Amino acid sequence: MSGRLPSGVLVSALLRRVNDAGGFGAVLAKGDAQGGAILVVAIDRGALPRLLERGIGADGRTALIDSTPPEDLDGYWRRRRSSDPDLWVIEVDVAAAERFAAETILAD
Repeated sequence: MSGRLPSGVLVSALLRRVNDAGGFGAVLAKGDAQGGAILVVAIDRGALPRLLERGIGADGRTALIDSTPPEDLDGYWRRRRSSDPDLWVIEVDVAAAERFAAETILAD
């Protein structure tokens, strides 16, 4: 049995935390509730958006990876989603967006 929380629970927690902090969070694409990957469109209070996702860092440990493409961010996540229908795409607009994502998605 895995000790990892289901993706749907992590998404709900992230959105709740962002909204409680006075930010905005929304589901752009709903993925698999149990094990879908989570791609976060992180907007730090109006700054240019970045794409963040859980992955393996350079040290071999779980980390939040910046997957921001050089251009066409919207097209990028839509292409990812078309090849992976289990992928969650979440947008958060809050101060310290990356911190919120890391604390929630990497917590389990």
